[in-house]
Amino acid sequence: MKKLIDTLKNIWKIEDLRQRILITVLFVAIYRFGTKIVLPGIDYNGLDELQNQTATGLMSLLDMFSGGAFSHASIFALGIMPYISASIVMQLLAVAVPYFQKMQREGESGRKKISAYTRYLTVAILLFQAPSYLFNLKFQVGPALASGIDWPVFMVPATIILAAGSMFILWLGERITDKGIGNGVSLIIMIGIIARLPNAFFQEAGSRFAAATGGGLVMFLIEIIILYAVVCAAIVLVQGVRKIPVQYAKRVVGNKQYGGARQYIPLKLFAANVMPIIFAQALMFIPLAIVQYANPQEASWFTRSLMDHQSWLYNVIFAVLIIAFTYFYTAITLNPTQMAEDMKRNNGFIPGVKPGKDTADYIDTVMSRITLPGSLFIAFIAIMPAFAGLLDVKQEFAQFFGGTSLLILVGVVLDTLQQIESHLLMRHYDGLLNSGRIHGRGGVAAY
Repeated sequence: MKKLIDTLKNIWKIEDLRQRILITVLFVAIYRFGTKIVLPGIDYNGLDELQNQTATGLMSLLDMFSGGAFSHASIFALGIMPYISASIVMQLLAVAVPYFQKMQREGESGRKKISAYTRYLTVAILLFQAPSYLFNLKFQVGPALASGIDWPVFMVPATIILAAGSMFILWLGERITDKGIGNGVSLIIMIGIIARLPNAFFQEAGSRFAAATGGGLVMFLIEIIILYAVVCAAIVLVQGVRKIPVQYAKRVVGNKQYGGARQYIPLKLFAANVMPIIFAQALMFIPLAIVQYANPQEASWFTRSLMDHQSWLYNVIFAVLIIAFTYFYTAITLNPTQMAEDMKRNNGFIPGVKPGKDTADYIDTVMSRITLPGSLFIAFIAIMPAFAGLLDVKQEFAQFFGGTSLLILVGVVLDTLQQIESHLLMRHYDGLLNSGRIHGRGGVAAY
């Protein structure tokens, strides 16, 4: 406790770090305030049916990612997910389309062009999702629309407001990244998730304590222990590193000697960060986007299964997508050939491995070996909420037993702590841990 208090004091002493944290808190407060502002022309008291619809199933996950704005018909109802979806499409294009491949290799100018295309695509997605959301709103809570308002006339300004709300969230995220602490888009996603934790915790505790069998307290304690174990496993997964030794040859330039030291290439067990889960989750939202304005009972068994995140079909497809995206994202973020070339250019080599192609093949083999268990582990944690649901854990609380919620929370918290620790160490203050530096993940979405 004393170390925590001393660390907080040190954080407050560093003016730049203090300002960044205060700016982050301010922007997060603006975001949370916006989630409570209801669309003009909507009666908040008439949203009971919409809130019941988002209480279970895949809709609850969508509401969680928006921080509750979806179920409150807020101006931020569509959240940040349209931007995530656009980013997924652009990253796929950067792999499959030569034009975008060339753009990606252009350095900073290419990244700016891709970022601009991503925003244009985000707006296009919003112009499709906003009317879909409004049709679902009319289907669920038609009477909540203020009397005297013509629905077709209402659609146009409401679509503009929803699209502008999501783009404003994106702007807030970018300002947090530039002037605050941590990755802004990641923090916004995390804040939306964690806002539901207190209510879910007390609901679960209340239901267990009210159990007629008298074993409610024991079951609740078991749940907390399991949750703690899953959190620890997620932390180990996020920080797991496989180090490859690299020996640098000695060079003599004039009277000075360079090289000769041994360093390590850290290959993370969780190199793809939480992006595979976000990718997979975005794809699993597609059936919901298609049928959300229709009656779910009229949909086919296959579609209803994909809309139920506790069904076996949903979880099997979700796990397969996570494993596939883990390999895909690792492949596009870590290039063994480029790593081998950089190593050779700096007179470095892996002991016992020839430079060049053999080094690239060796790194690729190691990456493949650590990616497989990492992808299986992350897929297992991702479907843990379904197992928690089978044990009669309330859905709101079960979402924190794993899945996207837990991994994003753990990953973003560790990444933010790493940035705070870097500021402390730069000013020669003690870090946040006695055992050494925190291994961050680099953000959920480093666009």
